[in-house]
Amino acid sequence: MSEPSFRAGFLAVVGRPNVGKSTLVNCLVRQKISITSRKSQTTRHLIRGILTTREHQFIFVDTPGFQIRHQSALNRLMNRAVTESLHDVDVVLCLVEAVRFGEGDRAVLGVLPRDRPVLLVINKIDQLTDKSVLLPYIERVSREFPFAEIIPLSASRGMGTEELLRAAGAYLPQCEPLFPGDEVTDRSERFLAAELIREKLFRRLGDELPYGITVDIEQFEEAAHLRRIHAAIIVDKPAHKPMVVGKQGEALKVIATQARLDMEKLFAAKVHLEVWVKVRRGWPDDERTLRSLGYE
Repeated sequence: MSEPSFRAGFLAVVGRPNVGKSTLVNCLVRQKISITSRKSQTTRHLIRGILTTREHQFIFVDTPGFQIRHQSALNRLMNRAVTESLHDVDVVLCLVEAVRFGEGDRAVLGVLPRDRPVLLVINKIDQLTDKSVLLPYIERVSREFPFAEIIPLSASRGMGTEELLRAAGAYLPQCEPLFPGDEVTDRSERFLAAELIREKLFRRLGDELPYGITVDIEQFEEAAHLRRIHAAIIVDKPAHKPMVVGKQGEALKVIATQARLDMEKLFAAKVHLEVWVKVRRGWPDDERTLRSLGYE
C-alpha cells in the first residue's frame, strides 16, 4: 500500500511579547480565536488554532510571550507553558519583528529544541519603509540559530502566509487528520468568552490596565440560540477596581458590550452577559488561585 499523502501535526508559535503571534494564528486559521492588543502579555494561555486544507491539517499552538523581566508566579507558569509546548510539537514557528532582535528574542532561541524543525518567521515587514535592510537582517539573525527555513511576512495584512504554510506543511508527519475538518480551535466557548472580555479590558484601558487583572467565568449556560454568562473581572488591588468600572460604570459597560457583540459573532447565538469586578489580593503570585482560574 502506498503511504498516505495527507499530513497533520502541531506547530508551536513562539516569540517574545508583542511580535504578533496571536495575530498570525488568527490570520492562518481565518477566524479570531486568540485575543490581540498592543499591550504585552495579552496571551496568557496555550490556545490551539486549527486549519484544515485538502492536503494538510495544521494545529497551531499560540503561546504566551516569553517573559524575562517579570518573575511572578503567573509569569513563571506562562514561561513554563512555552517551554513545555516545545516538547509536544512537530514544528516550531519562531516569530521575530522585522529588523528588531534583542535580549528577549535571544532568550526565546535559548529554549528552542534542536531535534525538530524551527522556522524563523519575520513579521511586520509591511512596516519597513526601506526594504533593503531586510536582507542584512536575515543574514545576521540566521547566524543565531540553525533555522530550517526563514519566511518574511506580515500577519496583519496576510502577506507571505501562503509561503509559510507551504514551507511548514512539508515538515508535518504523514497521518490522518487529528481533528474534525470544520473545527478551528479545541478551546471551549466558556474559555473564549473569558478571553474576549480580557481583550476588551486591554484595549479599553491601554497603558492604564493593571497587570494583575484576569477574568473568571462563574456561570455559563448554553441553549440552542442563547448563552447566559456571568463573568467576574479579578483585580489584585482595591485601587484598580474603579479604573475598570470607570465613572458611573461607563468603562465597564463599554467593555461588556463590546465583548458581548464579539461573543455573539463567534458563537452565532444571542448572549446575555453580566460582568462585575472583584478584588482578590495577590492572585498573580498565588499558585492555588492561578490553578483555579485555569492557569496551568
